[in-house]
Amino acid sequence: MSNDERVYIGSKPILAYVTAVITAFSRADSVNVMARGRAISSAVDVVEVTKRSFMRDMIVDDVSIGTEILGEEGNKRNVSTIAIKLSKP
Repeated sequence: MSNDERVYIGSKPILAYVTAVITAFSRADSVNVMARGRAISSAVDVVEVTKRSFMRDMIVDDVSIGTEILGEEGNKRNVSTIAIKLSKP
């Protein structure tokens, strides 16, 4: 198995990403759920739904937050980011 998979959260329904996380665990030992901006709350929801309803033994190893600067010169803005590292025992 590979070491690490990534699931990027966007604007799809929460259960679409829950399915992606479960599928990623079939291929890897750990999964990183990543999101930016408004999708951060959806990322937290994905992790909580996955943990409470589908994979009760899943472990949240790490939560990293940060900021990225997006846009071109003169139109730059800060966008918050989150990365939630999950693993199974």
